[in-house]
Amino acid sequence: MPSQFFGLNIAYTGLLASNAAMNTTSNNIANVQTEGYSRQQVSQQAANALRVFQTYGCAGAGVETLAIERVRDQFYDFRYWNNNQRVGEFGQKQYYMQQIEAYFDDNGKNAGFKTVFDQMMIGGLQELMKNPDDTASKKQFIGTAEALAEYFKGTAGNLEKLQKDVNQEIKVKVDEINSIASEIATLNKQINTIELSGMKANELRDRRELLVDQLSEIVDVEIKEIPILDNNNMSRETGANRYMVKIAGGQTLVDGNEYNSLECRSRENYEKVNQTDVDGLYDVYWKDGQKFNLHNAAMGGALKGLVDLRDGNNGESFKGEITGVGSATVNGEVHDTVTIQVGQHYLTDLNRCNLSDQGGVINLGGKEFYYDSWEYSVTYDANNEPVYSYTFTLSNGDLNGAQRLTNDRVGMPASIGTAVSYQGVPYYMAQMNEWVRVFSQKINDVLLGGVAGENPGTELFTADQSTSDAQYLFRENRYDQESYEAYQERVNKLVAEEKKKVEDAGGTWDATLEAAARAQAEKDAVLKVSVGKNATNVSYYLMEARNFAVSSTVNKDPDRLATRKKAEDGVEQNDLLEDLKAVATDKDKMSFRGSSASEFLQCILSDVALNTRKAETFYQSFKEVAYTVDTQRLSISGVDEDEEALNLVKFQQGYNLACQMIQTLSEIYDRLILQTGV
Repeated sequence: MPSQFFGLNIAYTGLLASNAAMNTTSNNIANVQTEGYSRQQVSQQAANALRVFQTYGCAGAGVETLAIERVRDQFYDFRYWNNNQRVGEFGQKQYYMQQIEAYFDDNGKNAGFKTVFDQMMIGGLQELMKNPDDTASKKQFIGTAEALAEYFKGTAGNLEKLQKDVNQEIKVKVDEINSIASEIATLNKQINTIELSGMKANELRDRRELLVDQLSEIVDVEIKEIPILDNNNMSRETGANRYMVKIAGGQTLVDGNEYNSLECRSRENYEKVNQTDVDGLYDVYWKDGQKFNLHNAAMGGALKGLVDLRDGNNGESFKGEITGVGSATVNGEVHDTVTIQVGQHYLTDLNRCNLSDQGGVINLGGKEFYYDSWEYSVTYDANNEPVYSYTFTLSNGDLNGAQRLTNDRVGMPASIGTAVSYQGVPYYMAQMNEWVRVFSQKINDVLLGGVAGENPGTELFTADQSTSDAQYLFRENRYDQESYEAYQERVNKLVAEEKKKVEDAGGTWDATLEAAARAQAEKDAVLKVSVGKNATNVSYYLMEARNFAVSSTVNKDPDRLATRKKAEDGVEQNDLLEDLKAVATDKDKMSFRGSSASEFLQCILSDVALNTRKAETFYQSFKEVAYTVDTQRLSISGVDEDEEALNLVKFQQGYNLACQMIQTLSEIYDRLILQTGV
């Protein structure tokens, strides 16, 4: 049978419950402007009833306050995090693509490509055609060519600076990831310490999920929280939880109280991927030395946007099949070599290639090796179809250690870098390189086929050497057009030269000598271009937008600029200058992506504008979705001032009623005790 004072205890539990609810409501109101704060509410239930009368059943025992809990829906958290990483990705792409668009913009004020190109190939060339022998006209034309070269140098410089900025931003984001991971791990420890005692660490959980919000904008996140069981009784939960944060497709960043930090390491010059890459690009590693895959398709967030911009090559990475393993002697040292056959259009045309000219890292059958140089060659199969191959000379010494190539590598795949299917800085740099290489070759071919007074024609365009003030000479090393017919022409020329030598020496040319000479000529006529430390020739491949220049020969002496095909041509004969003009307008003379040379800007701007508008559209779209999801999330977990004001009145009334109940019972018990003696 319950005590006579049992009713007083019931009222007391109501008083405590109302007090807890009022305090919780007050806390909600106080944190109405606190970022990341989740509305809290008191969880309560009726106390276990007491069996007091067989006839009448159980008697109520008041109310029990179970916990003060956060009002939060994980579904909306996951939706927000998933969408937020897209906001981060396209926010970065929008910002930097707008800068790239500005670099290529030609509105008449910025002296963009169209302006400087028209000045050269329309204005300057027309003036030259009026008076081909006039030194001043030649000088003017050369000046417009210099302006064109400076345009490409300037644009390349802007893109290099942007790549450096993006690279530095990647480091900033990696540092932010580490900072967030450290804080989450610390909070995990604090939360478990509190909740092991049976309490709820609501505020700490809010802070942790606010950190996850921030992390989700940087990189894709996956959250798991698993109850920790009692080792002595695996069916009993301890109250603590194992909270894990995984990023970029399931790579563990935080596991309970521990976190796996990341670090950025600058690439050495011999670790370059693309010819146009600036020095010191970062690779990212875990603290245990394992490489963090920056090109993971599931990367997400601002980090993915930055990596795409820095490394985006439109999927045009080096890849092929190993067809031979050999050796070569370089400066008295024997080096391993590997020959790789390729079929991709951007590798068969060396003007479009973007392999490093300083050495790099190549993956051969799943193993990485360092190489010093490479050689591009074109041979022909039994059907007279071209076969395109690259032969890499591997590094000696500490770089490759004891690793040696063996014949079992033949037939295995080979690759350099990663195919990043986004048009980032490397793509635009490669596009500019392709244009200046092809345009320079075409213009130089025309001029080298002419005369300047009594002197033979000379190149107009060349490239500045990075290691000195000198310039490259490319006269004998072109490769923009390679066909079986051109190859046979070189073979026949070599055979004819050998025949002349024999006959000049008084010998007799016969079928045996013809066969031997042709066999040797077929070997000698194979197109080969060497690039790197051990290069055996200088080629147009060394010409890039960033070193594009006008030849110092014609710059110093404008009269060395050829304006006639033959010395005896008259003043009215403008065949050579007409050929120059055709390079700009005739797609049969020079084609860039199916367009004429003058349409370079339209081709590039179509890429830039498309990527910029796409980034802007997606950024705004995902930003709006993120706002909508966050609004839905706040509708559940956010603090509504009006609602809390009503709750405060409601709980105050409950508190007052409990007080009145206690007062009433006190009067009853007072009368019973003092007046009746019960």
